[in-house]
Amino acid sequence: MTDPSPAGAAAARLLARLTGLGLRHVVVSPGSRSQALALAAAALERRGALRMHVRIDERVGGFTALGLAAESGAPVAVVVTSGTAVVELHPAVLEAHHAGVPLLLLTADRPAELRGTGSNQTTVQPGAFGVGAVEVLDVPAPEGEADVAAAEGVAERAWSIAVAMRQPVQVNLAYREPLSGAQEAVGPLGGPIADPAPPAAPLPVEPGPRTVVIAGDRAGEQAEAFARALDAPLLAEVSSGARFGPQVVGAYRALLDEPEFGGRVERAVVFGHPTLSRQVPALLARPDVETVLVGPPGGEWFDPTRGRAVRAAAVVATAAENDRSWRGTWVSASRRLLEATDDLPYAGHPEAPGARELREHQRAELAALRAPITRRVLVDALWRATWPHDRLVLAASRLIRELDAVAPGKRIRVLANRGLAGIDGTVSTATGVALALAESGRPGTTRVLVGDLALLHDAGALLRAPGEPEVRLQVVVGDDGGGSIFDSLEVAGSAHPADFERVLRTPRQVDYAALAAAYGWEHRRIENRGDLDRALTAPAPGRSLLHVPLA
Repeated sequence: MTDPSPAGAAAARLLARLTGLGLRHVVVSPGSRSQALALAAAALERRGALRMHVRIDERVGGFTALGLAAESGAPVAVVVTSGTAVVELHPAVLEAHHAGVPLLLLTADRPAELRGTGSNQTTVQPGAFGVGAVEVLDVPAPEGEADVAAAEGVAERAWSIAVAMRQPVQVNLAYREPLSGAQEAVGPLGGPIADPAPPAAPLPVEPGPRTVVIAGDRAGEQAEAFARALDAPLLAEVSSGARFGPQVVGAYRALLDEPEFGGRVERAVVFGHPTLSRQVPALLARPDVETVLVGPPGGEWFDPTRGRAVRAAAVVATAAENDRSWRGTWVSASRRLLEATDDLPYAGHPEAPGARELREHQRAELAALRAPITRRVLVDALWRATWPHDRLVLAASRLIRELDAVAPGKRIRVLANRGLAGIDGTVSTATGVALALAESGRPGTTRVLVGDLALLHDAGALLRAPGEPEVRLQVVVGDDGGGSIFDSLEVAGSAHPADFERVLRTPRQVDYAALAAAYGWEHRRIENRGDLDRALTAPAPGRSLLHVPLA
């Protein structure tokens, strides 16, 4: 049946063409003005053309879309109604902009003639995201078949820009009543569009100067491959996607502080967006350090050199360094700093302990299993429990820095919202990651490590959505009584203690068992390392929340 509503027909055509181009996920928040888009998405899901995810809170929906896009690597569409619903997406849009994650922001609107008249849920929506949306397509309300057909061109333009620039694109869609009718059975229209832009020629990097390769957030495996080809030390942050391999230097922060290591660096090649240390920006700001920045596929350049650095879309090592001692000293020093000091040799080893030493070791191990959990113990256990088929999502809290300081090399996929490094939407983002992982058919568990405030900031994301596949999602809450990251501020020692506690640390008393039960999650309070290891290595099916009070 043909939809008698131009709004309904145009919305169906737009989404059908986006699906033909490759759209696989759309996040929908309910609303009157956006009803045609929502119903068209539901119809396409019934045909198996895409997955629809419904979120009643647009802010949660925006970050869920961000997680879906970050894990899948493809643009994800978000549908919202007019008015304040649009700007509820703004935090996720800014994160996506700075991190280089493509989103299609389908913002339903009232007709242009109603702007400035005081009409309900009507404001100036085009450009509402400022720099967050790389392109704004303001589409007038459709009136006839020509306007309906033009929706395909709008879809192609929005998709092409989002893919090419790895950025959010706003498609502001005005609709007049009737807003929808009986949905026409429309399947995916057309096919993908070939990328007309050839890849940029890589910049050759010659061996010679004492070089370190720095991998920041979302640097990807290309950073590890380049470091290996150049045979240079790889200073990879925990969310870089490159913290593995023979070049990796896990204790890079401590070594950068040492004159015989950081002080001798002559060149740095930087991938991704480093955010987890003060040492890396300080190194790059030094005038005696030559810096090469490898361009992000989207987002803004990270450039502490203030324009002095060489910028390149890609790099290639022309040869490996002749002197392997440069890389070797970094790697061996890092291993010495990270290696555990409390492990005795295993039985049968030439240096194996005698019976007395073994009993003492066993008592120490049992005591460690029963001891309260510290931040170091928590991040270590989480890192050890995560495998390549899993996903680890990290909140912008003190815990990600703790993990970055101690994690050894391991080829696992770690994601974090480091574009703006806010605590916003961490659980929502992880849910999107888990949904994309489940859609791909891989059997892994998605674990998200949050502080107590990061969880409370996004507690609405715990709400389950009917009609979605179940996911294996484990939220691990490191509860240190508020924002302990602020303890490192200079004012922490001079401010009035009660004032500091109230306006910065902001501790909250929460019944986590009741919170989990309210949203239908499994809950477990973790008291010691033994409990933690058991909970992480044998996660409950579905969704679970681990509350870990920290010592």
